[in-house]
Amino acid sequence: MQEIVVKNYKEVQAQKQGIGDNTYFIKPIVENIDKCSANIVVVESGCYAYGYHYHEENEEIFYIISGEAEVKTEQGNIHLKEGDVIGFPANINGTHVITNSSKTEKLIYLDFGTANRPDVVHFSGTPAGMVITKDKIYNISE
Repeated sequence: MQEIVVKNYKEVQAQKQGIGDNTYFIKPIVENIDKCSANIVVVESGCYAYGYHYHEENEEIFYIISGEAEVKTEQGNIHLKEGDVIGFPANINGTHVITNSSKTEKLIYLDFGTANRPDVVHFSGTPAGMVITKDKIYNISE
């Protein structure tokens, strides 16, 4: 990192993600530094973010700012609420997908993690994955 990063997530432009009716938004708040990254993720009611996956190189931590979530893991489902924190290791034991379990309010959470490159992301139960380098994301399938 070359400079200190200061941002207010409420002022960061949201990037719409998802397919079809599954909508979520990412607000990059710490990017372009070498060893970590952070995004605010806003998930609409009944939707999920990113898909069921794990990383080979990067660990992740989610802090629930507001709302409630159901996190599917290899060990079973975990219910999270405002103020909860959950961490995922960089291996198959860290497989997860987070879903907004509320019918009325948005789920807002901080997604913080390491930013090791390259990283391989596996979408569990599918042949799909990604290789993330410093310059590009490559989608892969078997």
